[in-house]
Amino acid sequence: MCGICGIIRFDNQAVDHSKIKTMMLKQKHRGPNDEGIFSHNSTALGFVRLSILDLSIAGHQPMHDASGRYTMVFNGEIFNYIELRDDLISKGIAFTSSSDSEVLLKMYIYYGESCLDYFNGMFAFAIYDKETGNVFAARDRFGEKPFYYYQDNNQLVFASEIPPILAVYEKKNSVNNQVLFDYLAFNRTDQTEDTFFEGVKKMQHGHCMTIINGIVNIKCWYKLSEKLTDLKNSKNTYKDLLIDAVKIRLRSDVPIGVCLSGGLDSGTITSIITQVFNKKDLHTFSAVYSPGEVADESKYINIFKDKLQNMHFVTPTSESLLENLKRFIKVHTEPIPTTSSYAQYCVMQLAQKNAIVTLDGQGSDEELGGYHYFFGFYFKDLLRSFRFGKLIKELYYYTKEHKSIYGIKTFVYFLLPKKLKTSIRLNEKGYIDAQFIEKVLKDKKSTITNDLYASKNLKTACLNHFEFKLEHLLKWSDLNSMAFSVESRAPFLDYRLVEYALSLKSDDIIKNGYTKSILRESFKGILPEQIRLRQDKIGYETPQDKWFRTPEFKELILQIIHSESFAGRGIINAEKAKKLYQRHLNSEINISSDIWKWIHLELWYREFIDN
Repeated sequence: MCGICGIIRFDNQAVDHSKIKTMMLKQKHRGPNDEGIFSHNSTALGFVRLSILDLSIAGHQPMHDASGRYTMVFNGEIFNYIELRDDLISKGIAFTSSSDSEVLLKMYIYYGESCLDYFNGMFAFAIYDKETGNVFAARDRFGEKPFYYYQDNNQLVFASEIPPILAVYEKKNSVNNQVLFDYLAFNRTDQTEDTFFEGVKKMQHGHCMTIINGIVNIKCWYKLSEKLTDLKNSKNTYKDLLIDAVKIRLRSDVPIGVCLSGGLDSGTITSIITQVFNKKDLHTFSAVYSPGEVADESKYINIFKDKLQNMHFVTPTSESLLENLKRFIKVHTEPIPTTSSYAQYCVMQLAQKNAIVTLDGQGSDEELGGYHYFFGFYFKDLLRSFRFGKLIKELYYYTKEHKSIYGIKTFVYFLLPKKLKTSIRLNEKGYIDAQFIEKVLKDKKSTITNDLYASKNLKTACLNHFEFKLEHLLKWSDLNSMAFSVESRAPFLDYRLVEYALSLKSDDIIKNGYTKSILRESFKGILPEQIRLRQDKIGYETPQDKWFRTPEFKELILQIIHSESFAGRGIINAEKAKKLYQRHLNSEINISSDIWKWIHLELWYREFIDN
């Protein structure tokens, strides 16, 4: 796990080395163990290293092949590098290290762009060809590793994070209003190539880039929808795939731990490591709160106490969030919609003391319909396929098991026309300035209502979540972990497992009021029953509604919503925000997520735009 950056000039001018050094310094937390710079003609590459595999100098980057023709910077891990290395050796190719970086470089030299199809991993890399002057860059299938870039007539600048680009791209930071609108109205970010910064983009997941004679071409090299078939449920197949996904993600030359939330996903990973691989010295890291608080999962986490020797806990508080608020906002660079990411931030800070690599459950919810609103997509699926008997049965099980009508409300919502969906969300967010709404909706259409919320059935919804929703979670996980020089790995995002799960029937995903049906069935006898049969979903939540009523936060929030800058931006109606916050203080409503967005957005403006 590392940080990569580069500048490719189109005007044949040499790259200013001080700029590359500035970019490296801005993301040094990603790679505290080593660093390097390469420069040739009008291309320069920079690298900072967090050593995970082959800790020796042989893993140094930028990495060159023996001929000196190719130079690579690479962030991530190729988990099946041992198998790929053995295959290349059988073809007569020699190696000088045991690193996955050398495997990646030599796979590219041998196979060209098609090497991407062989990789099981998370990666973002760039390879420079000294002979032709061309650059090839690529990003993994689902977007686990980041690749941001800025392009103008003279150059292309890329990096693993946004701040290195902002430090050298020589333009005033400005806001992308469509991204800002989707954040406020839909709680969504990262569903397109755009970022909050106008002109700064990210290479989309499953895409690659070629730069030839100053011409930049980006294309999709992996499309999940083209890999899906219709499969019959096989508990053993799913079980074997997930176990192997965990196994190859345990490959490391440094200590490994698990982020244990108490939920089904992290509980399954922990159970595989302790029950299947009999690894009892595993370190786990958890966020806990006072018993009875809405975000506390101690009851489920403690089920593992008899199975684990090294369990570590942290309790995020309103005081700690306030203390870390400025750094947290700088770490994430772009606004985020809830404080749940702060809980993960605290867990990664805790993990740093005992592990360099963590495994977590990211991707399972998108893969197996884990969010509560997926019931709405499933009911829509059954209605559209005229399976009325099954629909009535599942509605019965849903209300019986969940004692809730939320899934039914989402069912109705997903049946509505696109414009009405947007109107409803905007009415819910009555504090967004009317002129700002008019300006944004006049110019563009939202990917969220046109694609994500328009999914015609459950499987399409899962697929669209991989295309348009998952990436913001992966971005937050990457930034939280790398802020503390920790590598985060996600076994549920093994592409073999994803392709298999999304090829199953909808009834294998949701059944009798339960989501993630095949996961629950496959790990019966391995996963503790209390966790296997859990119906609620919490994850990295925080008691933010309570936090925002504390005297400390009250002072900050009132200062923000009464400030001239907050009112003058023309984004949030300050008078409506004041009235809503007073109702929150009186415990009449819980709008903590909206309050957080006001706080984060204003402080983000002051940090990145006003300055």
